[in-house]
Amino acid sequence: MNGIIVIDKPRDFTSFDVVAVMRRLCKERKIGHTGTLDPMATGVLPLLLGKATRAASLLEDADKVYQADFRLGVDTDTQDSTGVVLTQSDVPVSREQLLSALPAFRGEILQIPPMYSAVQKDGKRLYELARKGIEVEREPRPVTIYQLELLDYSEEQRQGTLLVSCSKGTYIRTLCADLGQALGSFGMMTALRRTRACGFSLEEAITLEQARGLAEAAQLPSRVLPVDGLFQGCPQITVSGAQSVRFGNGGALALERVKISSDSLGSGQRIRVYSPEQEFLGLGEVDLEKQELAVKKLFSAQPG
Repeated sequence: MNGIIVIDKPRDFTSFDVVAVMRRLCKERKIGHTGTLDPMATGVLPLLLGKATRAASLLEDADKVYQADFRLGVDTDTQDSTGVVLTQSDVPVSREQLLSALPAFRGEILQIPPMYSAVQKDGKRLYELARKGIEVEREPRPVTIYQLELLDYSEEQRQGTLLVSCSKGTYIRTLCADLGQALGSFGMMTALRRTRACGFSLEEAITLEQARGLAEAAQLPSRVLPVDGLFQGCPQITVSGAQSVRFGNGGALALERVKISSDSLGSGQRIRVYSPEQEFLGLGEVDLEKQELAVKKLFSAQPG
């Protein structure tokens, strides 16, 4: 199989657990995911099958959308409800106070990665140090919060739900903890559901149980989406048969000979390239200095 299958990841499964299950069901050895979800998280997990795994390195800046449940007044060592409670606070927080604190967390902000994370420090994962009771200094990292809305909140229980649209590398549990601190209290994440990733939503996702049923009925290929769905934000061109062969063999195409105006392009811009039969050949990258469309990544059955 070649393409993308979107799984609604269940709670308490790692992303690698899901990959292992799907390898068996798809009978496809080459499967990768587009971004790790913590075991407690659920939701959209796009898997790359076969030749689609070539896209993994191109998805580093993919944005994500989450619904996050949180509770104020509790601080844990993992910043979520799976951790050990370190301290608690009885400070009341009104809905109005919570709403007034949100604007400070929109846009580009700095986050200190949590100790229980896969970030490396001096060659070691932070979670490896955290499990030994070691805490080290971490440098703040810039992330972008495109949207942050309060969907629900109980003042009595100090629990609620946030809608978060953010850049890759954003820690939602850190956002909950930092929000609690900004309110003069503490905060932890109690549940996380990813509703969108790499352009795919829950509407396109299937559960592992559904995947098992489809595999038993030999219908799993019907849920495999084409790889070019990962790059819908890129302009597209259709090239000639001769250009298809050249591009498929790794050769750059002259901009003046393809049906796209270089006046509207910038160097480094990615273009989806299709054959006359509308087969997705791969991604090209504009080089204005050389006035050519170079091969960025091939996905066709042709050499390369």
